[in-house]
Amino acid sequence: MMNFSHTAVFTTDTKVLDVMNDPTFEDYGRLLFPIDKKISRDMTLKEVGSILKWYSYVKTERTVEIVNDMKERTEAGEQIFYDIYTDEEKRADPAKKDTGLFFFRGMSKRKTAIVNAGGCFSYVAAIHDSFPHALELSKKGYNAFALIYRPDVKSACKDLARAIAYIHKHAQELEIDVSDYSLWGGAAGGCMAAWLGSYGTAAFGEADYPKPSVVTMQYAGLSEVTGHEPPTYGCVGTNDCIAYYRIMEDRIRKIRAQGTNAKIAVFGGLPHGFGLGEGTAAEGWIDEVVTFWEDNMK
Repeated sequence: MMNFSHTAVFTTDTKVLDVMNDPTFEDYGRLLFPIDKKISRDMTLKEVGSILKWYSYVKTERTVEIVNDMKERTEAGEQIFYDIYTDEEKRADPAKKDTGLFFFRGMSKRKTAIVNAGGCFSYVAAIHDSFPHALELSKKGYNAFALIYRPDVKSACKDLARAIAYIHKHAQELEIDVSDYSLWGGAAGGCMAAWLGSYGTAAFGEADYPKPSVVTMQYAGLSEVTGHEPPTYGCVGTNDCIAYYRIMEDRIRKIRAQGTNAKIAVFGGLPHGFGLGEGTAAEGWIDEVVTFWEDNMK
């Protein structure tokens, strides 16, 4: 794990397009922000929250920290982006060009997480809903990937299955430990994590790779329980008008009834899409999940 000084190359007033087009990020810079959202020429980093529909508590300082962290890692010689599809696959299906894994490296040979942002399967809100989580996990020494996927249900699950396959196939060169890996997700990303956790990678076109040791679901109002769920942690706010907290509570109860470890944190008054929840009743929830994950490692 490298220690970065976070020299403020990018600031709150930096144009979003200037970050995306920074040559440091090569051709994947366009995936740092939602490609399905119109980004004006004048939009700055402090205005990113305006394009993240359904999200709350978007922290400008986090956005700035993330893009500076990425730039410093890249300039230090660290590879931060990995294609999950081959050039041949992308030629056959051009939509696959807009996928990949951003890697927030922790310590060598430490455990691994894949984090999936939401966006109601209409866009991928990684800058608020997965990059911050992955960065925090890397600060704790874990190796964390944030998936950029095709935003429709079927394709998104296939992309996550491919991402799981990728980290398993390349674990040695990535210097990561994929045993007891965890899947995380907010909203749509939480549903993806749950489906892969319950059904496995083979159900979505990949070889049969091990299931995650833990699934973390933020504000994802999924009700179905298959009987094959991994240990599951959920969190949601009582004022969430998209993912009703009672539905999430009921699902956790059903998972526990099967004898599987499951836990939920419900935060009074919080709306949908609070991300890390900094400055809210949810602040610190990610630390609880890490403990839950560690407790469920074999």
